[in-house]
Amino acid sequence: MIQPVASFKENLQNLPSIDGIERLELVNATSDVVASIENQPGKQGSLAVYQYLLATFGVLNAEAAAHGLAVFAEHTEDARNRPGAHPNIDRLFEIQGGGAPLTMRLVAK
Repeated sequence: MIQPVASFKENLQNLPSIDGIERLELVNATSDVVASIENQPGKQGSLAVYQYLLATFGVLNAEAAAHGLAVFAEHTEDARNRPGAHPNIDRLFEIQGGGAPLTMRLVAK
């Protein structure tokens, strides 16, 4: 597990590569895909964080969400101040605050 620092860019450098991943799917308790994060510009940082959370925690629960918020670093505060601007961070706030855990699965290219 990495020790997040205050810079998202620096944290990203410590995460595994997302090469070969098409998307990550988030699945609820009834096996419905509730969201996906595509490997495309503007979403690749989130994809890297969520892939790392999957590898580290195996599930997106409150503990994983709290760690993910630390990894997102300065973007976490921006998301707190602008709800809806960062949906992948908003999801972590929701789960950390007691929302239902989600399972995650990678879809290869």
